[in-house]
Amino acid sequence: MYLQAALITALTTIVITIAMYFVGRARGKYQIKAPAITGHPDFERAFRAHQNTLEQAIMFLPLLWLASIYCNEQYAAYLGYAWLLGRLWYVFGYIAEAGKRSMGFTIGAIAQLGLLGMSLWGIISKMM
Repeated sequence: MYLQAALITALTTIVITIAMYFVGRARGKYQIKAPAITGHPDFERAFRAHQNTLEQAIMFLPLLWLASIYCNEQYAAYLGYAWLLGRLWYVFGYIAEAGKRSMGFTIGAIAQLGLLGMSLWGIISKMM
């Protein structure tokens, strides 16, 4: 029934919302008026953490669903939860200091590559 993938999709929107909140908070704190996207370094880090999360989610979500449908839902869920944890680590790390985002990014990237591999394996296997 793909309940795990559905839950991870919903949790992904919460992660994106958290990142969005930090951008709005930094805009107010450092008085960065929209549509400006530069200003105080703390604002710029929050902005980039949010933007990068959006960029990654665009690739992550289809891979999560493809891996769940065409390969193995449970393993896809494990990688999905890993991606979520990595992404949260990335967002909070980046907001604190740019150098603290690396481990979260690495965890998310490995999870996403795993989902890509599972997706391709499952789809190609079904085609043969």
